[in-house]
Amino acid sequence: MELSTSLIKELREKTGVGMMDCKTALKESDGDIDKSIDYLRKKGIATAKKRGGRTTSQGQVQSYIHAGGKIGVLLEVNCETDFAGKTEDFTSMVKDVAIQIAATNPIAIDRERVAEDIIEKEKEIYATQAKESGKPEKIIEKIVDGKLKKFFSEVCLLEQPFVKNPDITVKDLINEIMAKTGENIVIRRFVRFQLGEAD
Repeated sequence: MELSTSLIKELREKTGVGMMDCKTALKESDGDIDKSIDYLRKKGIATAKKRGGRTTSQGQVQSYIHAGGKIGVLLEVNCETDFAGKTEDFTSMVKDVAIQIAATNPIAIDRERVAEDIIEKEKEIYATQAKESGKPEKIIEKIVDGKLKKFFSEVCLLEQPFVKNPDITVKDLINEIMAKTGENIVIRRFVRFQLGEAD
């Protein structure tokens, strides 16, 4: 059956589970969200997030311009209520995330949204490097996994060390604001422009 992206996203937001697992669950459950949640629970995949199932349709769109107009970021971050979306803490966090994007140029919000072909290409490069440096076959997979984890921490926004405090990740920063507001907070989307950059 053909599954819509919006249905997969809805299940992902309700469960906190990766896109591929959500897709599998929906296929197994004929597109039924409730059955899919049960399927994921039985498989032990669904995370019991207290706030993860709550709808996030409020929040802010923020822009950030850096380096004398050479880098620009447009970012949408959602929360549950208009009230939380207007607080100083929320506004400050959204601005900080926009600065983070300008500084680090992430390719995706999280690892589930990194294109499969990019991941496969990276794996291939790491495996080739390990083989050529004479590493034994049995540890190559571990080396590839380790390097892939480092790759995700560099290119996935939520896994990056926060530029203003590298002891925490961007995800930790968002979790702090979730604890303060008592609301679910989701980075919805972003775009980063760099002057003279090819499309």
